[in-house]
Amino acid sequence: MELEDSEPPFLKTYKALFGDMVEEERTKRVHENMFSVDEYELPLVDLSGLSLGNFDREDCKKAIADAASRWGFFQVVNHGISTDILARMKLEQVKLFKQPFYKKANENVFNLAKNCYSWGSPTATSLMQFSWSEAFHFPLTNMKGLREFTSFSSPIEEYARLVFDLAQNISETLAEHLGCKSTTFFVENCKPSSCYLRMNRYPQCPISSKVFGFVPHTDSDFLTILYQDHIGGLQLMRDGEWISVKPTPDALIINIGDLFQAWCNGVYKSIEHRVVTNPEAWCNGVYKSIEHRVVTNPEVERLSVAYFFCPSYDTLIKSYSEKHSIYKEFTFEEYRQQVQEDVKHTGSKIGLRRFLR
Repeated sequence: MELEDSEPPFLKTYKALFGDMVEEERTKRVHENMFSVDEYELPLVDLSGLSLGNFDREDCKKAIADAASRWGFFQVVNHGISTDILARMKLEQVKLFKQPFYKKANENVFNLAKNCYSWGSPTATSLMQFSWSEAFHFPLTNMKGLREFTSFSSPIEEYARLVFDLAQNISETLAEHLGCKSTTFFVENCKPSSCYLRMNRYPQCPISSKVFGFVPHTDSDFLTILYQDHIGGLQLMRDGEWISVKPTPDALIINIGDLFQAWCNGVYKSIEHRVVTNPEAWCNGVYKSIEHRVVTNPEVERLSVAYFFCPSYDTLIKSYSEKHSIYKEFTFEEYRQQVQEDVKHTGSKIGLRRFLR
């Protein structure tokens, strides 16, 4: 591989996984069934209603809560983050991913935190566990690591400040709708320093009908706020079937994470989602707050930025209600450790099922 090549060596490194894929008819049938899905639009919420009069505010709160409970995913407009910030952030994201692979993979080059850059799936034992993507994971306390990219930190830090406020606002709104006497839980336990941001890139894929862009999963946080480009590729599990999410210009996608589902005792749903690779135009489905995935496109790359609204590691996750909880109590650290162990030993995340009573 040329030193200046920016592409991760997927095929070379994971040769054993891809070696027999042409002959694997079962895998072929599974993927064909997964990728041939309908396209839908997620519920769309205009957040300007939260700052209007009582009637409009209550309608907006109800729309957010209904989407969180019925879909687990929804999209928002008039969210307070300008198109200028989003455009500048994307330009810097493209610049970052175009760096030579050997530099991205060497954490000492950019003075990044350990394991900040990832690509592929080191624990995968089959194609069903493999993700054709690369990502930078930024703890928001370590943005100074990218000193070489002097223009990079500015739009990212600006975006992070705004999206944190958005996550707090939506979390408190969802808590209010549950009738919580106090909504200070998220203010007290979720700080900018405990959240993180992940920049994703789904490169062109020469075997796009055989692999995922990102394997099916749920998110291990309270809320995820996703900014994606116009290419699309996100898919959700709804009513036992996968659907594709149609991109909406200038909208951000919000999805409920595992911690919120446990905290609200299952009222709001953390839905499985994925990104799937596909050799053809994939968009033709519905958007829902359920299991999701992303598909890669062989002709163009896909970019997205996910903001994970997380508590501190020692935060105890238990039902907000005094009623019997369907989940055991656990700390965020215990949950993350269990997820990591499951992925290491099984290749997949098990998640909240580990903590059912």
